[in-house]
Amino acid sequence: MPSIRRVIPLAELGRQDVGLVGGKNASLGEMITRLGIGGVRVPGGFATTADAYWELLDTAGLRRTIADHIGRLHQGASLDDVGTAIRTAFLAGALPPALEAAVTAAYARLGRDAGRRDPDVAVRSSATAEDLPEASFAGQQETFLNVRGVTELLDACRRCYASLFTDRAIDYRERMGFDHLAVALSVGVQLMVRSDLAGSGVMFTLDTESGFPDAITISAAWGLGETVVSGQVDPDEYTVFKPTLKDPALDPVIHVRIGGKKLKTVYADEGMTRTVDTSETERGRRVLDDSEIRALAGWAVAIEQHYGGPMDIEWAKDGITGEIAVVQARPETVQSRRRTTTLRRYRLTAGGERLVEGMAVGEAIGQGPVRALDAPVDLDRFPTGAVLVTGITDPDWEPLMKRASAIVTDHGGRTSHAAIVSRELGVPAVVGSGRATRVLRDGQDVTVSCAEGEHGHVYAGLLDYEETETDLSELPSTRTRVMLNLADPAAAFRWWRLPADGVGLARLEFIVAHQVKAHPMALVHPERLDAADRRRIDGLANGYPDRTQYFTDRLAHGVARIAASRWPSPVIVRTSDFKTNEYARLLGGRPFEPDEANPMIGWRGASRYYSEGYREGFALECRALRRVRDDMGLTNVIVMIPFCRSLTEADRVLSVMADEGLKRGANGLQVYVMAEIPANVILAEEFAERFDGFSIGSNDLTQLTLGADRDSEALAEVFDERDPAVTRSIETLIARAHACGRPVGLCGQRPSDDPDFTEFLVRAGIDSISVAPDSFAAVKGHVAAAEQNEQNEQNGNGAGAT
Repeated sequence: MPSIRRVIPLAELGRQDVGLVGGKNASLGEMITRLGIGGVRVPGGFATTADAYWELLDTAGLRRTIADHIGRLHQGASLDDVGTAIRTAFLAGALPPALEAAVTAAYARLGRDAGRRDPDVAVRSSATAEDLPEASFAGQQETFLNVRGVTELLDACRRCYASLFTDRAIDYRERMGFDHLAVALSVGVQLMVRSDLAGSGVMFTLDTESGFPDAITISAAWGLGETVVSGQVDPDEYTVFKPTLKDPALDPVIHVRIGGKKLKTVYADEGMTRTVDTSETERGRRVLDDSEIRALAGWAVAIEQHYGGPMDIEWAKDGITGEIAVVQARPETVQSRRRTTTLRRYRLTAGGERLVEGMAVGEAIGQGPVRALDAPVDLDRFPTGAVLVTGITDPDWEPLMKRASAIVTDHGGRTSHAAIVSRELGVPAVVGSGRATRVLRDGQDVTVSCAEGEHGHVYAGLLDYEETETDLSELPSTRTRVMLNLADPAAAFRWWRLPADGVGLARLEFIVAHQVKAHPMALVHPERLDAADRRRIDGLANGYPDRTQYFTDRLAHGVARIAASRWPSPVIVRTSDFKTNEYARLLGGRPFEPDEANPMIGWRGASRYYSEGYREGFALECRALRRVRDDMGLTNVIVMIPFCRSLTEADRVLSVMADEGLKRGANGLQVYVMAEIPANVILAEEFAERFDGFSIGSNDLTQLTLGADRDSEALAEVFDERDPAVTRSIETLIARAHACGRPVGLCGQRPSDDPDFTEFLVRAGIDSISVAPDSFAAVKGHVAAAEQNEQNEQNGNGAGAT
């Protein structure tokens, strides 16, 4: 046999060497040689070659063995039987002597370079057809951590070779059309990063659920990365906004979620690794601080730019040196392959009892009978279309996962095995529910919805739902801006593909109710709460010595995600407009809210912001908004004041805002006012002197113009936004505002339901219409038709005049 090179240092490899050492090892070499100079830190090591693998097959007679067993698979033998037989054949013999000698010598050199004998190393499998943009073999082969000494290393190499024929790997190659004897395996050996003493995780250079390209999503847990990838833990999640990452003066971290992190994998006293419980302190503490998140995100951008596409990257932090390193990088192969011009959406059309909640993976809905399992079963025992319910999944579950209509797990995060494979298969999954296996009964019909934001829900019964598909390339262009109403930050990225002109209404009260969950004044004055509410507040704000910082962090991150989703288009954020009875229902709210006979026209909106009873709470809102604009750099945020009854009230609110660092005009800040009170129309010119724009709240304007309670069934026929008194008020406001150079928009449901009302708004000269995302395509069409009708009439009139 001609001379072959069996082992090559990673530092001598590059992306051109995929056929020689596999995608994983070629990528490590590429980053060391091409990105190391830019600061991306990658541990050194070496890789065995494809030639060494072919030599192994030839000397051990494994080619014939593999071909015979794959032939049995094609003739009906079970995948489990075939995979076990091939792996056993690999493990039965020793490696070729020349390969053993080459690995032993390379390991000794690695130890000398690192300054220690028998260094601890990670031993990873790298298939020569893996980590390509069109196919991902990630997780199909074995990885061994904390391998020490030549004997352990050679055994780990042999087990890596055998793992080229895991059941999952065989099945994947069968589905993708890869010849089993045309794919070789390289073994990568890297110095260990002591993340068992710190933390590790995964990051993607896009949002994994929506494909939003301007976000970097980072998962992090304590210890070695095995618990994150396998889904044993609920990790921390951090989101970084790429456009503001470029400016060192700005804070690009737009979302932080602290996960449970109940377990961690560490070095074992005997053997390689073991999994142990984390401490209470570790569970409540972030794995990474903002500076570390920023450093990782910077590397992620550099790696993505170098490779020219979205990337899936594993990282680890050394608990001894404090240094962070990249230990793997591969192309992202799910979202990056989706058609960006087609938007498919699912929506429940019926309600039901919620049984279980967790993190949503995918944006679809699935339903069927529950099949609750502790371990994988034969395919004939898992009916196609069943809902797979289990504690955690690994590659052995994949044949069942392909047959499931939905998947629900007790454990795991967005980068767990269950989440990754579910995305690849297009199967909706609810992961990290904590209790699905205890609550859901075998055979019970359920509906699994991942179409409601970042939280997925399992409902009792087979609920009705609808599926729609929109070709975004066919949507017309319009002069009138069509914007989105967005309330839930968790769902904001879902709609990034819509060609909207920004966000016309983002409601702070949704973020307060669902993200903060506590009355702001309760955080400012906990001494006014009873003991039970103080304990609940302490639980919510765990890790925050300053409870008010908890409020501003949650609010700022919520607004930032919405603003980032439409950057740089305008995002109009309305300050809180709870009514007193709604505020009172927030945790700790009762001591701060009066009982009002008619909260709808009571102490709400602008009247609260300068009053002694809420002034400190509004200051927290201002601080959060200022942080989004000034610290995070999301200057596309426009602040909007609701229910402003008088000019005096407007002046007082603007003064309070200026005191809190939100001065109109500073750093480009625009302040709008909701036009929902007749006074806003009557005094339009005076309000225009104080505000930069108007947004019509048609529900309240109709209610207060007609004197009809919008929630009264008895007055349902009277409450009509098309009443001449209302439409004339809208026309008047638009004309007066335009005369002052101020834009006018409308946010409400009516344009979605009534094309005639949309046409009225267009004819009146409205500047923008803001609607729910699922109504966007229809309203865009209505606006285009109205503009065309108007143009046709003008052309007809012009022709008649001549």
